[in-house]
Amino acid sequence: MFLFLINVYICISNMPMIVSPFVHPIYVMLKPAGARCNLACRYCYYLEKSALYGQAQRHAMTDELLEEFIKQYISMQSQREVLFTWHGGETMLRPLSFYRLAVSLQRKYADGHVIDNCIQTNGTLLDHEWCRFLHDNRWLVGLSIDGPQPLHDAFRKDRQGNGTFYRVCKAVELLEQYGVEWNGMAVVNRLNAEYPHEFYRFFKEIGCRYIQFTPIVELAAPALTPPSIYNGNGRVEKTEDNLETMVTRESVLPEQWGRFLCSVFDEWVCQDVGRVYVQLFDATLANWVGVEPGVCSMAEKCGYALAMEFNGDVYACDHFVYPQYRLGNIWEHPLNLLAYGEKQQAFRKLKADALPNRCRTCAYGFACHGECPKNRLIRTTDGEAGLNYLCEGYRHFFSHVAPYMDFMAHEWLTDGAPANVMEAIDHGRLPNPMG
Repeated sequence: MFLFLINVYICISNMPMIVSPFVHPIYVMLKPAGARCNLACRYCYYLEKSALYGQAQRHAMTDELLEEFIKQYISMQSQREVLFTWHGGETMLRPLSFYRLAVSLQRKYADGHVIDNCIQTNGTLLDHEWCRFLHDNRWLVGLSIDGPQPLHDAFRKDRQGNGTFYRVCKAVELLEQYGVEWNGMAVVNRLNAEYPHEFYRFFKEIGCRYIQFTPIVELAAPALTPPSIYNGNGRVEKTEDNLETMVTRESVLPEQWGRFLCSVFDEWVCQDVGRVYVQLFDATLANWVGVEPGVCSMAEKCGYALAMEFNGDVYACDHFVYPQYRLGNIWEHPLNLLAYGEKQQAFRKLKADALPNRCRTCAYGFACHGECPKNRLIRTTDGEAGLNYLCEGYRHFFSHVAPYMDFMAHEWLTDGAPANVMEAIDHGRLPNPMG
């Protein structure tokens, strides 16, 4: 999951036409503690990655590798702004001294670049010292929280089986106390998807104005292999008539996902446009106006957000940390060559090239571009591979929001404010989706 970069599509719209792959910024999700985590969330997609490094004595990035990465990462960037993304596992299993060193090294190698940092955390290890550091260095925090206590604690438990909701709420209080900027990172699963209004209103109640909803889709029999259209052999995709049996019981169902998005959108479009920022809604509007969205899953191409493990191994994507998608190690090959090499260029193209005909002829293909390749797990009814598991949910959502997206897109393209959609609904120029 990438941290929610607020209104990034507006910035992208002012960029010149891309004529060289080196112009597009590259991001790397850094895994300073590997897949290690102090929690045992039942739906976590990354915990299994520890098996890739089972023989390593300690899954922790060394200071030497940290310096090498920072030096290479800054020097390869084509833009003045450089964003460091700290991810996990649980990032805060590394001591604060590690991140203080990172800041010092960033300043050492900045060479005129403007450095920003964002860090994702489950929040249970946050304390006053951490928050002072985050505030003083202007780090953005992505905080994992899955809604009200019964919904959050159903799956987000510690290794003793205890719920973590109240510890995360304490983290919210600390972040607010110290004025640390933070976004809500919420996983939508089969339980909380049934309570869209309670779920959404919870985030507003705790003062969260920037929200990322990520649907959980995990196979019932997980293995360290990617979807078969991406590895050339591997698994055989299921067809659309047996979806519930192919995924874990925590995974959201396609029709659930569609209903959830529509319900949240209805409240948002009537009350909160310009006040609460929901990543998927912003990305949808970006595609509606023909601008590259700020989230790779909804873009035409992906592969510009890589992942680097604690030992320097670089992978094509955070969701493709598999042996087949290991690009190399930065001790052996420069990071810029791994990021722009033939293997990664082929990965970027495959998102579009592997689309089934159903997606190519879909009226809403422009709005999702097949969504994240990790979810392309099924076959169409006519047997074509590569259909997204969540396809029906997205089609329902796009159909539902189309009149409102059309209005907001027109406002945006004519230098108006998309938030004017709320006035249009109030005055009856658009139907009120809440009745």
